[in-house]
Amino acid sequence: MLGYVVRRIIVMIPTLFAISAISFAIIQLPPGDYLTTLLMEAQSRGGEGGYDLGYINYLKERYALDRTVFEQYFFWLGNVLQGDFGYSLEYRAPVTEIVGDRLFLTVVVAFATTLFIWIVAFPIGIYSAVNQYRFGDYALTFLGFLGFAVPNFLLALLLLYYANVWFGTSIGGLMDPQFVDQPMSWEKFLSVLEHLWIPVIVIGTSGTAAMIRRLRANLLDELQKQYYLTAIAKGLPPRRALVKYPVRMVLNPFISDLGNILPDLISGATIVSIVLGLQTTGPLFLSALQSQDMYMAGSFVLWLSVLTVIGVLISDLLLALLDPRIRLGEGAAR
Repeated sequence: MLGYVVRRIIVMIPTLFAISAISFAIIQLPPGDYLTTLLMEAQSRGGEGGYDLGYINYLKERYALDRTVFEQYFFWLGNVLQGDFGYSLEYRAPVTEIVGDRLFLTVVVAFATTLFIWIVAFPIGIYSAVNQYRFGDYALTFLGFLGFAVPNFLLALLLLYYANVWFGTSIGGLMDPQFVDQPMSWEKFLSVLEHLWIPVIVIGTSGTAAMIRRLRANLLDELQKQYYLTAIAKGLPPRRALVKYPVRMVLNPFISDLGNILPDLISGATIVSIVLGLQTTGPLFLSALQSQDMYMAGSFVLWLSVLTVIGVLISDLLLALLDPRIRLGEGAAR
């Protein structure tokens, strides 16, 4: 196991290097950049742009934006290795200062959504498999198909509309307006918890539907296997046999999804966050891509890559501990 982990970590280094280089190149593909846009705006104002031109030239020299793409990339990567993720040209502040509070809120939303998916999908999936082709199975299957069919952003729009029509309240945002620009406090945290249930339901709906279908299909397959039928034939109570054997085997999809949780902390369900006005990292990432704020966008892509690789490694290790049929390292070849 230790050798497997060491090999995976060694492979991670060139993988992340390649991903960061390709991502940085893709960000640079559109013509121009953020400073070019500022320069055009300053020139369009005629004599009013003197200060802007000086500031733009300073930024180009300070952050190597007047050099080639390769030089810009290695300049950025060298700073990243020292813990400096660059300077956001749009917000005129270091990237880490801008992302800090939003990253915490994104973690809260992602963690709550994951708990919601697991708590709802697990009992429903087991019930639907054990009661196959009964009324409850059909009803839950229909609800699952609805969860697949309705896009998250459409569900968010419907909730926004009907909450205002029926109750006269606005459910947008993750907190009350007076806490938006305030540092984290106990009152702000309670306000976040008060607003949290709407985005959790909206974001978790499709994930819950998908998990129910996967759990039901896997459990139906396990219920037909000889080890389970033998345990029932030997007198083991059906409920105990169900929990002890088939349910344990079908936990694999839940553990595998851990690999997606960490990158989700950064992406933060971008479309839903924009619709509901959530102060998460998703809209910030989209804004950086639209404005060609290269250091902000590049940092987001790098974080996504790192968290994806780490998440997959963690899920692989947990799967090996959970399921004895899975072996890592040299044992897999024997």
